[in-house]
Amino acid sequence: MGLLIHREIEKGCFLGIWEIMEDYETLFPAVYLNEADIIRLNGFKNMNRKVESLSVRALLQQMTHPKARIVYCELRKPYLADNSYNISISHSHRMTSILLGKNRLVGVDLEYMSHDIERIADKFLNEREVITLHPEKRKEHMYVHWCAKEALYKICDKVDINFQKNLTIKPFEPEQRGNIIGVVRNNLRNEEYQMRYVINDNYALVYCVK
Repeated sequence: MGLLIHREIEKGCFLGIWEIMEDYETLFPAVYLNEADIIRLNGFKNMNRKVESLSVRALLQQMTHPKARIVYCELRKPYLADNSYNISISHSHRMTSILLGKNRLVGVDLEYMSHDIERIADKFLNEREVITLHPEKRKEHMYVHWCAKEALYKICDKVDINFQKNLTIKPFEPEQRGNIIGVVRNNLRNEEYQMRYVINDNYALVYCVK
């Protein structure tokens, strides 16, 4: 299937989503990789992980240019080699997502809602957050909280962040899409972030721009 979405969500900020229908043999020759990229790719033992990595490169090159490259810092935060955009990446099951920001910080998280997330809710939710009691919406509500916190974690450079202690999603009524507010409070930040979420085809997607 390949590219599903490539649109400008705010001025200079672009969201892309790729549906992974291709196999390794199809994707590998379709993307530009230098020697360092190939070494990193070969370091993945799991074939699904290799395909995910190639789908990220394929999506990025569709969104920017054919020789766009991603490099990673010590904290595993991705950067574009040419520094043309800030970038955030997420993939889950058969989907890959990239958010690009021209001179703006970005964070995106995409999750396939296959797990019983309520089992680990006490690991990432805090007493200020409210989860609906509606049985048909409860799982989705928790996944939006999780994705929102992952997106905040990424936009804050993955530094000094505990999901339960430092991140709070202000109460909201879960729908198929909407706006929410995420709060970051730690030794480096005391900030609120406007965030957008979408629930579709058993996936939860949350993104934010600063």
